[in-house]
Amino acid sequence: MSELDWLAGRFEENRGRLRQVAYRMLGSAAEADDAVQEAWLRVSRSGAGGVENLAGWLTTITARVCLNMLQARRSRLEEPVGAQPPEPAGRRDRPGPEDQALLADSVGLALLAVLDTLSPAERVAFILHDMFAVTFEEIAPIVDRSPAATRQLASRARRRIQGAAPSAGAGRARQHKVVTAFLAASQRGDFAALLDLLDPGVVLRADQAAVRIGAPGQLHGAHDVAGRFSGQARGARLALIDGAAGLAWTPGGKPRVVFTFTITGGKITAIDMTADPGRLRQLDLVIPDR
Repeated sequence: MSELDWLAGRFEENRGRLRQVAYRMLGSAAEADDAVQEAWLRVSRSGAGGVENLAGWLTTITARVCLNMLQARRSRLEEPVGAQPPEPAGRRDRPGPEDQALLADSVGLALLAVLDTLSPAERVAFILHDMFAVTFEEIAPIVDRSPAATRQLASRARRRIQGAAPSAGAGRARQHKVVTAFLAASQRGDFAALLDLLDPGVVLRADQAAVRIGAPGQLHGAHDVAGRFSGQARGARLALIDGAAGLAWTPGGKPRVVFTFTITGGKITAIDMTADPGRLRQLDLVIPDR
């Protein structure tokens, strides 16, 4: 067995944890996969000679990749993709079961929203220490701070999260519950349940791209909107759309249409269908595996 094959095997053993680290830091399943793959690129180029704690070393590399991605996201820069060495077997191109668990967790939904308000360094310090029990001494070189300053970063992030998460979580939990119920009622063709979830004055709006593939430009009223969706969402999936619960139609595994919801007083007051490819690329979509 070559050294690269051995390293690929060890990397694969740690892939699940590395992906969890990346997903928590980035809040995007696709970006988490990209971060783990970039970590593998760096590992495969440098080798692991002299590394005593391989798992910790891999976590450090992944965290540094995520920090770079967070900083690039903040400044709206994009990194070019270069040539790639052979990757460990078993890499997933789509989100995994852990994303489904997070999507179903209202606390996770709230946390994703609040984490976006933190600086990249605060986010990395908080997630590594509070979620993955990495010491401040190990985190400090990643964020280029002293251990004491790193502790302050995590403490500041923790205070902001504790202050913001309860209210954010309550609203997002209600939205998640309503959208989940809407999807279930639509898939089983339960017209009465759909009516119960829709505000009497609900409006369904579709962009021109969605109209071209058969959606109505607009529908008004609970009866017409419920009729449109009753038994018609079998191909839709629960998704996070810019951090909020919504639906996505993904034929062939590629997002073609997303559905965003406006919810007031526990009732759906508006549904927006977006199919324009340019707009879809601008959205932060998390679409877990079934």
